[in-house]
Amino acid sequence: MAHVLMVGVAAHGHTRPHLPVIAELVERGHRVTYAIPAAFAEMVAATGATPLVHTSVLPDQSRGEQWPTDPVEGTALFLDEAVQALPQIAEALGDDVPDIALYDIGGYPAIVLARRFGIPAVQLSPALVAWDGYEKDLAEHLTFRQKPGYRAYLARFAAWLAESGIDDDPEQFVGRPRRSIVEIPRALQPSAEKVDESVYTFVGPDLDRRAAQEQWPASERPLVLVSFGSAYHDRPDTFRACVEAFAPLGWEVVLAIGPHVALDDLGELPSTVTAHRWVPQLGVLGRASAFVTHAGMGGCSEGLYQGVPMIAIPQGVDQFGNAFLLEQLGVARTVATEDATPAALREALLALTSSDDVATRLAEQRDAIRRAGGARVAADVVEAELAR
Repeated sequence: MAHVLMVGVAAHGHTRPHLPVIAELVERGHRVTYAIPAAFAEMVAATGATPLVHTSVLPDQSRGEQWPTDPVEGTALFLDEAVQALPQIAEALGDDVPDIALYDIGGYPAIVLARRFGIPAVQLSPALVAWDGYEKDLAEHLTFRQKPGYRAYLARFAAWLAESGIDDDPEQFVGRPRRSIVEIPRALQPSAEKVDESVYTFVGPDLDRRAAQEQWPASERPLVLVSFGSAYHDRPDTFRACVEAFAPLGWEVVLAIGPHVALDDLGELPSTVTAHRWVPQLGVLGRASAFVTHAGMGGCSEGLYQGVPMIAIPQGVDQFGNAFLLEQLGVARTVATEDATPAALREALLALTSSDDVATRLAEQRDAIRRAGGARVAADVVEAELAR
């Protein structure tokens, strides 16, 4: 059996999607060392992996810190994390050299260590991946690459790689893995037909384990979940608009308000509305008839897995593209933040939940996700790389 190194990132959207893969590898008898900051160590240990705890410079959401919305600042944070984490991981490993390195899309130290040790490296991607010609296709969305701050970031990245004897172009180093396991539904991958299948294997999100673990009581009335992920919850106006939109319909409204919204900012809530700092989202979606989401990849995947129509209110990064793809699939409506009035939200909810066509399309997507293979297929890919 192999010694597997996994290098993660201290964010829920960069950790939870990988855990079923790690658990599957452990169940197959492999020894997994998972490099991760302390806040996620318990979550990692539950898979049977051994946490290799290192310090972190990433925003700690448990302390109310938030990720920057500026794409250059957000991208640079991953490099900052890699620079300080690499020596910690290398020192902790010592002579215990792994046989293969797995890594989150932001887990750059794994690639450096794989080159140093002469072992294969496999990316685990919880987000969309590159396709042939994506730079040209997304040119209007990648204008931040022309900013002086981004060019300075690339220069700093190249210097860091050079210290390890690596002369790769930083954008290729990050965006063009040699081998990648893609943990999103193929339906949410733009230009999926242009993705190189010799590099990227779509296994979809593996949510069966969580679905069995996360419970939520059944409701006597239709239920709508309103949640904006782990990083975009500071939306008291939108939460209030959802209450005003859905409560008069007699629906049960579950608000997952996160750490940043004060309960007083929501005002007096009707008896059918409950506000929670956190909910077992997959479990709630298993009971839900609709989902109001910021359209982060994790939420989109969970909504499709449970077959729930979605009202997307995207806030940043990939969420606008995800919302567009959900609409193209016929399972969602997009409402801009500035247009998220009670009337607009109510109209979207009623249109989605009364449509037989939406229900049919959701059933098709739900079945496709559950057929994709998830952690089992991902572990097969890892073992094939080990065999090579």
